[in-house]
Formats: sequence, structure tokens, C-alpha cells
Amino acid sequence: GPFGTRKHQLSQGSSAEAPATELPPFLILSQTPRLPVPDSVLCMFRDQEEAETVVDDSSKHGGRLRTFPHERGNWATHVYVPYEAQEDFLDLLQLLLLRARASVPSLTAMAEFHISLSQGVILRHHWISPVVQSLKEHLASFPRFTCRADRVTIYTNDPKSRTFIGLEVTSGHSQLLELVSEVDRVMEEFSLPSFYKNPSFHLSLAWCVGNLSEELESCLQELQEIVNRFEDSSYLVRIPGAEVRCKSGKKIFSFPLR
Repeated sequence: GPFGTRKHQLSQGSSAEAPATELPPFLILSQTPRLPVPDSVLCMFRDQEEAETVVDDSSKHGGRLRTFPHERGNWATHVYVPYEAQEDFLDLLQLLLLRARASVPSLTAMAEFHISLSQGVILRHHWISPVVQSLKEHLASFPRFTCRADRVTIYTNDPKSRTFIGLEVTSGHSQLLELVSEVDRVMEEFSLPSFYKNPSFHLSLAWCVGNLSEELESCLQELQEIVNRFEDSSYLVRIPGAEVRCKSGKKIFSFPLR
């Protein structure tokens, strides 16, 4: 989910760039023009840039309020498992949005999809390399796995200023918990907040401003039926846990799992 938000599950059908010399010697997607960068990643950059140009003019970023102010030298940082959405998944998302917007017209689809493994934390610029290096060491021997997210869930962020529709992970939960414990060790090493206790893992699909959870819960059963009936939905909602990414400011670091 978005930075710095504690997701309260309500119900469920269930800045200046570093000089090149400072870059650590492994894959940095945003710094390697030879790699084709997925559109979803480019969208993340654009969203981040828009959010950073004006500190709290919410009209500049879709009515969202930043959960912490952007300051020069402070890098919003987030660790997650990416999900590259294919056409079929986007078709399913459109069906879900069509139904959900009948209840909440202001719903906006996410620009990219992932499962969070950390809270949004703030790093000083000189901490980025050591944090990334430590993540690399903690994740290097972690075996890849597959998880599945197929339970439609409605939740809000901590100040209840946004509401989300997501797909909750129904298998692969234990591996995600183990990944979180590795990421938590890194956070604790740098005195940063660890992830929430007893988290529910989910792929956020869409969001809106305000607490509209009741309105969305009224169509939760129908949304779940859309997922259940969708052709190949059991295959679609499999998320390959093959890599972990860390996004810090506009940079994205990738850690392939074993």
C-alpha cells in the first residue's frame, strides 16, 4: 500500500540524485537505461515527482494528503514485492471498478501493484546505500515462492483519510511473514520502525479520498463473486515472489530471490 499508512482491515469477503560513483554495485532499475523499465515503474516515478513538487497541495496528487512532508535530503522509502499486471488482470480490475464505482464514483485505480513488506520510512540520503546493502545481505539466500491474493478486502489508512479496495493474500502468508522479519531486522539496525504486528498482506487495487468503507462493504459480496467467476482468476491472482524491491525517492533497487 502507499507510504506510511497503517492499514486497518475492516471487513473481508474475507531530490538531488547521488553522483554515479556512490551507487552500489548491483541492479538499480532507474539508473540503467539499457533495461526496459516497466510502465508501472515509470508511473511510480511520475507519481513521486508530482507529489514532491508541491509539499501539501493535495490537488496536485489526486486529492491525496502526504502522510509526511517531503523535505530535501529526506527520502521516502518503501520495501515491497512487485506485481507486474498483465492484460487479463487489468480486465478483472476494470470489472471490479465498474461495480465499485456504482457505490463510490471517486475510486481511482492504482498506478502500480505490489505487496508491502515495510512501512513508509524516511531515510537521510547517506543512509540509502547502507540500508540497501543490508537488505541485499538479508535477502540474498531467501528462496523464491508464489503467493496468491484472491480475497476482496476493504480497508483504510491510519488517519482514515483514504479507503482502499485490495486483494488479500490467501496463500504464501507465511513466506511473506518471513520476508518481513528479514526486512524488520534491517529497519531495526537503522532504528527505523518495523512493520505492523500480525499484518494482513494485500495487493491494493484502487483508492479514494475519505473513509468510504461502509459504502464499499455494501458491494463486497458482489466484488468477491466477480473475482470468483472471472476466467482463470485462480491463475491471475498468483504473485511470483521472485524479487523484492526497495524504492527510495525516485530510485528503485531490486533484490532477486534465490
